[in-house]
Amino acid sequence: MKIGMVSLGCPKNLVDSEVMLGLAQQAGHELTHEAAEADVLVVNTCAFIDPAKQESIETILEMAEHKKHGRCRRLVVTGCLAERYRDELQTRIPEIDAVLGTGEVPAIVDALGGPTPAPSSTVPLLRADGRPAGTQAAAAPAPPMWLYGADTPRLLATPRHYAYLKIAEGCDYACAFCIIPSLRGHYRSRDADSIVQEAGRLAAQGVGELLLISQDTTFYGNDRGERGALARLLRRLDTVDGLDWIRMLYLYPTTVSDDVLDVMANTPRVCRYVDLPLQHASDPVLRRMKRPGTRASYERLLDRIHARVPGVTLRSTFIVGFPGETETDVEALLDFVRAQRFDHVGVFTYSHEKGTAAGAMSDDVPPEIKEHRRARVMALQRHLAAEAQRARVGQRVRLLVDGPAAEHELVLRGRLESQAPDIDSVTYLTNCDPATITPGHFIEAEIVGSKGYDLLARPL
Repeated sequence: MKIGMVSLGCPKNLVDSEVMLGLAQQAGHELTHEAAEADVLVVNTCAFIDPAKQESIETILEMAEHKKHGRCRRLVVTGCLAERYRDELQTRIPEIDAVLGTGEVPAIVDALGGPTPAPSSTVPLLRADGRPAGTQAAAAPAPPMWLYGADTPRLLATPRHYAYLKIAEGCDYACAFCIIPSLRGHYRSRDADSIVQEAGRLAAQGVGELLLISQDTTFYGNDRGERGALARLLRRLDTVDGLDWIRMLYLYPTTVSDDVLDVMANTPRVCRYVDLPLQHASDPVLRRMKRPGTRASYERLLDRIHARVPGVTLRSTFIVGFPGETETDVEALLDFVRAQRFDHVGVFTYSHEKGTAAGAMSDDVPPEIKEHRRARVMALQRHLAAEAQRARVGQRVRLLVDGPAAEHELVLRGRLESQAPDIDSVTYLTNCDPATITPGHFIEAEIVGSKGYDLLARPL
């Protein structure tokens, strides 16, 4: 059959989609990018915050139209929304033929052509560990336990020259705003040999940039009692032939260790890039969020990172509008962002989620106030980023070419070591012949200007 997939949400979810595509291809199915050509459509969903849930539902309904009026004969829904709202999805959207939670990825092949799932009054067809489930509605589903390995089939959906590699799954933290632990299960690290083996296979396929991801990448190995596991893993990955950049995403404030920073500072292929979601800088808000830190401890951490990794790029994300947040709290956040001058900042408005500790609080910041506060923080960051980008004019840089720019056929889009794909700014390469520069290759360039968050460069 022809299989079409829509993958929503974060890179961690994308890896699950790639595994499902690999399993489908291994089973003999053909893959298509066109929903109208698919015999089976799969929607891998996100349920982290309200906008993500809404996007997931709208996408499911859009794909359901292909089943009602097109070639599609089967609709499968997977991922976080499926994990959280399995029964509701099957009841309210009858076009759905199978629902797989986050721990049921290996069941995708059966779901593509298997029997219609049991009615919504029963528990899932499969438990999260992959074993057959019972049929009593009162039975609570087991927490997700599945974890893919180096031998698991996987078909990359990213450009050929970079790939995400999930080194762990799940989360053990209890942040008040976050539903992820109940959707993804407890933290569980992959075996280092499995990770290095997969990295070698990806490099052999042409992947030059490897992005290590998990819910808390710097916690890697701690669940197995392996102190220093991440630093050792980075050193092993540095020996993999073909890799140029090894980038870590999703570091956690309390688990950033000196040995990892030292590897980052002294290993050329490990990017000097720290993605550190701090969420806020007001102590009262951090306490209500159940975040293990204070503004003072964050400042000490950032000072330590700068001291140990000269030239490091810092990225952080923040949440505004959390229950009880006051104007004083927002001013504290603005002051923190102004003082720290992060290279990249993302700001989200708080989403009130049932099943979280904050869900029991009163959502007392009106939506329009949340949006206004977000706009204030982002306006400050735009100003700071513009200053920083202008200061880079004249620098010689090493640029990874991603491919043609959508804005103009004679312009290429690329990234520096300081720019992660999809989430950060980009560098546009002008005054060049795109036909002579292959995506995935590095070139030497000079920064000649800036445009908002983005940089402009010319080849040397």
